[in-house]
Amino acid sequence: MATHPTFGVEEEFLLVDPDTGEPAPRNRAVAEQAEKRDVELQLELTSCQVETTSSVASSSADLRSELARLRRVAAESAAAAGARLLAVSLPPTVPHEFPITDKPRYQAIAERFGMIAHEQGISGCHVHVAVPDRATAVRVSNRLRPWLPCLLALSANSAIYRGADTGYASWRSVLWARWPSAGPPPHFDSLDDYDGCVQMMLDAGAMLDDGMVYWDVRPSANYPTVEVRVADVPATVGDTMLLATLIRALVTTALDEDDRGEPFDVPTAHVLRAAYWRAARYGLDGATPQLEELIDRVTPALRAVGDEALVSSEFERVLAEGNGAARQQRAWARRNDVGDVIEDVAAATLSGVH
Repeated sequence: MATHPTFGVEEEFLLVDPDTGEPAPRNRAVAEQAEKRDVELQLELTSCQVETTSSVASSSADLRSELARLRRVAAESAAAAGARLLAVSLPPTVPHEFPITDKPRYQAIAERFGMIAHEQGISGCHVHVAVPDRATAVRVSNRLRPWLPCLLALSANSAIYRGADTGYASWRSVLWARWPSAGPPPHFDSLDDYDGCVQMMLDAGAMLDDGMVYWDVRPSANYPTVEVRVADVPATVGDTMLLATLIRALVTTALDEDDRGEPFDVPTAHVLRAAYWRAARYGLDGATPQLEELIDRVTPALRAVGDEALVSSEFERVLAEGNGAARQQRAWARRNDVGDVIEDVAAATLSGVH
């Protein structure tokens, strides 16, 4: 029986010019500054982004502390390199370009996938939860598929894009779906079925390598974990903690149900597609009952690790304050001024960090 799986979080951030708010291609300089502060930042596909990676954590308290530290150091490093760090999934301003990071693999991706890569600038959040092996990760992924739209709705943080209200809570998820290997994965009958599908996509040229398995839940390519990749990067550390804690509880519940051989829902591709659209369009406004159902479902797993109170308080806060998308829409509604949105996003990025 699964009781206390470890977990970790990767958060992608946008770098912008402090004066204009436009994407700033300074990720190498920011990473160099972070290295001086004993933090390793990953370079993303575009040079306007960096990624933080937490250590493996056993408790939510430890994870929260590290996520706060990583955001603080990343923001300090960005400032030292002449940029500003934003926890936002798309640039609110009209970007001139998203330069591709000067690494051979990223250049190869840009060459093969063209405008999809050059119009990237997308920041997400990936939550890893430990599982015994890859075969288990595939079975757990199958069980998590029905809940992916709820997690997207909860984390939605990309409402304002190119100086306009998109009308969506998560426009990132709409743009991200253009990658041939993105979105909800199929249901897989076995690990061999999963590996065969990946190989087919590699043979077809739809992926450059297995690092481009962009499905929203998958066995991690690098760690003994199941990796949930559906989320926008959340606006605040508290939002990220709510997301990560719920995902660990979902995985724990799925592991227990898998051990017992319990049946589970297998939504068809078109049902998931409709649920994704609704989550992207309406965010929290269209998913609160489903999120309450999710929390009820995983409460025993939350209680087992002492996370029930954390989830209850953070969920009440998000319902009262709104998630990142709601914050952006409120800021935009004041004057239809993208500068207001950027200031609100910047404040949220470091909320609860100091």
